[in-house]
Amino acid sequence: MTTVRIAGATLTHFGSHPDRTGRDLFAEAALGAREQAGVPRDDIDEVAYGNFMGELAERQGHQGPIMAEAAGLNCPATRYEDACASAGVAVRAGVSAIRSGRADVVLAGGMERMTNQETENTTEFLAIAADELYEVRAGMTFPGAYALMQRAYMNEFGGEREDFAHIAVKNHDHALPNEYAQYRSAISVEDHLDAPMISDPVGLYDSCPITDGAAAVILVSEEYAAEHALDAPVAITGTGQGGDNIALQDRTHLNRTPATARAADEAFADAGITPDDVAAVEVHDCFTVAEVLALEGLGFYDPGEAVTAARDGETTKHGSLPVNLSGGLKAKGHPVGATGASQITEMYRLLTGEHPNSEYVDGRVGVTHNAGGTVASAVVHVLEVDA
Repeated sequence: MTTVRIAGATLTHFGSHPDRTGRDLFAEAALGAREQAGVPRDDIDEVAYGNFMGELAERQGHQGPIMAEAAGLNCPATRYEDACASAGVAVRAGVSAIRSGRADVVLAGGMERMTNQETENTTEFLAIAADELYEVRAGMTFPGAYALMQRAYMNEFGGEREDFAHIAVKNHDHALPNEYAQYRSAISVEDHLDAPMISDPVGLYDSCPITDGAAAVILVSEEYAAEHALDAPVAITGTGQGGDNIALQDRTHLNRTPATARAADEAFADAGITPDDVAAVEVHDCFTVAEVLALEGLGFYDPGEAVTAARDGETTKHGSLPVNLSGGLKAKGHPVGATGASQITEMYRLLTGEHPNSEYVDGRVGVTHNAGGTVASAVVHVLEVDA
C-alpha cells in the first residue's frame, strides 16, 4: 500500500465574505494548493469535496462538479456531507482512493458560506445536523446541546467556568499571528466570564463564530511524488473514522465521545503510533467543552482530567502538548464544510515550519480531529513530517 503525501495545502482567509460566492472561495483554495504542489491540472484524478449546508445557504446542491469546474478541473468530483466533519471525511476518501490504487492525485477540501444568512437562519440550518425527530422539534440548538454535555461533564467530574475560560483565552492567543484566522484578538478570563450567557453554562466566548471559508489539499501517491520530484515532506500515515448515536438521549454518556475514541484507535493503529508520539493537535473545539471531550476521547487524558489542561498550561503553545496552535474553531473560525481540510492544512503548515506558530511544535507527528454534530461523527488523521 502506497504512502499518501501532501504536495500542497492552502486555505482562504476565514471570516465574512459577503461579496464572494462559494465557488469563488473554493477556487482560491484549490488553485493555491495546486500551484503550491506544482501538479498539472490534467494529472488530478478526482475531487473529494466537503460541504454541509449548501442547499440551504446558497440554494445549490450537486456541488462536486461545480467546485471541480471552479478549480479548472475536468474529472470525477464527489461531495461529502457529514455535518461539520464533511471535509475530514472528504480528505479520508482521498487517502483511500490513493491507497487503493484508483488514483495518484486527488484534490480534497471543502467550503462553507454562512454569513450571507441572518444568524437565526444559520442557527436553524446548523440544527439539521441534530436529530430532527427527537431534538430539533423540541427546540434544541447546538449551543443548547453542548450546554447539556458541559453540564453533564461538570456534574460528574467537576470543573469550573474559569477552566473553560482558559481554553478560549488560549485559542485566541494562538490565533494572534495566524493571518487566516477570523479573530486575531486576545481575550482575558474576565472577558469570558463577563460575556453574555448563551445557554447556561455555555457563554458567548465558549462558542465558535459563524464563518465563510474554504480549504484544499493536494494528495499524491509516494510513486507520483518521486516520479515528479515533488517536495512533499508530510505524509498522512493514519486515518480513522468513528460514529455514535445522533440523539443525545440515546447515548450512554453525555460527557464522553466514543466516536472520537473509535476514530483515534483506528488512525493511531494505522500509523503505528501512540498518543505519546504526538507533538501537536488540532481538535474540533466548536465549544470549549468540545476541546475537553476531544482530548479525552483521543486518549491524551483520562475522563475528567482534560478540563484543567489549558488552565495548567499543558495545552498552551508553551505546554507539553500544544492544542489548536491555529486558534482552533474558536478563534480561527468554523466554516463547517471546510473545517476538516483546514485542520489538515494548518497541521501541514505547522510541521513544515510555514506556520507562525511552528516554533512551538517539538516533534514530527501531528494529529487532527474533526467532528460532526455532537460528535455522532468523528474523523482523525495522523500527519508525519519526513516520514
